[in-house]
Amino acid sequence: MARTATELLRTTTSQLAPDPHANPLVPLIARGEAPLDTLATLALEQRRVIPADRTAFLHLAQRAAGEPEAAAFFTMLAEGETLAGERLEPFAAACGVDEARFHAYEPLPGCQAYPAYVAWLALNASPTDTVLAITANFSAWGGYCETIARALRTDYGFKDESCAFFDFFAQPAPELDERATAAVQAGLDTGTLDEEAAHGYGRLLQSYEALFWESIFLTGTGRP
Repeated sequence: MARTATELLRTTTSQLAPDPHANPLVPLIARGEAPLDTLATLALEQRRVIPADRTAFLHLAQRAAGEPEAAAFFTMLAEGETLAGERLEPFAAACGVDEARFHAYEPLPGCQAYPAYVAWLALNASPTDTVLAITANFSAWGGYCETIARALRTDYGFKDESCAFFDFFAQPAPELDERATAAVQAGLDTGTLDEEAAHGYGRLLQSYEALFWESIFLTGTGRP
């Protein structure tokens, strides 16, 4: 019996779930032990990640012109990045990030590897394969954001406005899930979905995301 997109998304997400110990930064924030400068680094890096990912998603939507389900998924992702960018600014301001600090900041290579790879996918990977890889990756990201939003309120005294960026990604996105499922199902139905390739893309996305968090953690703690 052929698998459905729902089953494939569920199994792929499970297979690519990160090691619970792969992210040292979020537990530090959850305990209220991350310095404000470390949170500022997170904001500064995200100010570069968000617009880069938005451009990549728009390009994927254009490339998926013949795959309407995938195009709709990436269009919605791009729109979400626009909203996320707006919500990021209050968090950055609460961390002491202004325009002068942003322009003087040198981004960490380990943090920018993730958007660089998303851009690579936008140029080289099948849009439908990328839908599967990115959707599996988003599961862990949403959980991290939920933990951070809670800690910002309880341990750092941040206002709701300053937590909105993380709230945005932490909340369920049923419409996006529906579009992902439709895109993957279309790929299964037409035989154009390469599960092995998608799994490889997802594995690298998870690795680059782990590197993102680790890079900020190491910079903030001064550990080798």
